[in-house]
Amino acid sequence: MEALKKSMSTDERQIQVRFVTKQEKYALPEAPFSIPCGIKADLLSVLVNNLLRETRETGWEEVEFDFLVCGEFVRLPLAEHLKLKDINTEVTIDIEYLERFPAPEPEDSLNHDDWVSASHCFKDWILTGSYDNTLHIWKTDGSHKTTIPGHCGPIKGVRWIEITGSLATFASVSHDQTVMIWTVDLETYAVERVHIGRGHERSIECVDVDKNSSFLATGGWDHMLKIWAATSDSVLTTEIDDGENHKLSTVNSGKSLRRTPLMTLPGHKEAISSVVWTESNEIFSSSWDHTIKLWDAELGGLKSEIVGNKSFFCVSYSSLNQTLVSASADRHVRLYDARSQEGSVVKSTFTSHVGWVSTVCWSTTHERLFISGGHDNILKLWDSRSPNAPLYDMVGHEGKILCADWSNPSLMVSGATDNTLKIFRSQA
Repeated sequence: MEALKKSMSTDERQIQVRFVTKQEKYALPEAPFSIPCGIKADLLSVLVNNLLRETRETGWEEVEFDFLVCGEFVRLPLAEHLKLKDINTEVTIDIEYLERFPAPEPEDSLNHDDWVSASHCFKDWILTGSYDNTLHIWKTDGSHKTTIPGHCGPIKGVRWIEITGSLATFASVSHDQTVMIWTVDLETYAVERVHIGRGHERSIECVDVDKNSSFLATGGWDHMLKIWAATSDSVLTTEIDDGENHKLSTVNSGKSLRRTPLMTLPGHKEAISSVVWTESNEIFSSSWDHTIKLWDAELGGLKSEIVGNKSFFCVSYSSLNQTLVSASADRHVRLYDARSQEGSVVKSTFTSHVGWVSTVCWSTTHERLFISGGHDNILKLWDSRSPNAPLYDMVGHEGKILCADWSNPSLMVSGATDNTLKIFRSQA
């Protein structure tokens, strides 16, 4: 409060602002206020809390607020923010305020025997893969349920395919050039390897599943994107010139352990680092060749590509806002609108990591929030309206972060070269 009084009583130039909010419970009268042009966000929060306290008949509990001017969070002194946005300070400026997203809380640390290179959450379950060639199943309370051998190389990607009752299906890919499909009884933890997919000629780096849990997409160091059946009755179809639907490939019988790709899509010139299947049956693939490609999974054709200036290590697609975020060797995270018809497809660049950014993942419930992890050992929580600073740094790892996941809205997880998977609980 003293800091606020001191700031408000200085001879610094004043500007006229109007505080507005979309959160009705925090609404203030839309009257203009004079405030110092160099005020910072923390003192703006104190000011709004004081104004709300004065307008409430009952006791007011302090709330932390964030502030938006011209669609971007205020992270600099207000005058500097207005200058960067080229906003006229001679007129009344609307400042939107909203409740600040609460800080994620460290929840647990799951210890492995080697680097944790893959992770995926689904409901109450966490699936991880390690450089010691093993898979692990955990409950979200941190309890370890089973260790699964079978691969003969480091695990690079894992995905739950579906969970029905106590029976779950999941996939894993490895340096051993195979994609494996497994079933597990989540009551007895009896595990069965039901399919082994062979077709890649070098290490497989990534895997994703389509929205219907019918197909898998994989990419690897052979530069190839491959599509596989995730179940015994999956059939991929495509239209040919006569308009008839034909099976692209006969799917293996459920009795067969061996599985071959339904489709192979060439086009990348270096390793494919990440694949993401969208709800409209398209696949994004990122690569060390500095490109992100968008594929039609039904027709098997390349639809578009994004060209960067460094290797891409990961992409994440949000079905809530239809945009991509990417992790890159240039230490930046970028937000893309791959379908943009006007201007650059790069909509924002997020700068804070001081090492390679190795992994990114959108929230599944908050359309503006995503996490990123890097070789600086830090997991960061971002809001797409704050490109110059993350909302929070989540520290605790003592090694480079290799993977991160936010598929469970309540949990953010990250695996690293310190042999741990860290769990942070989302408070909203």
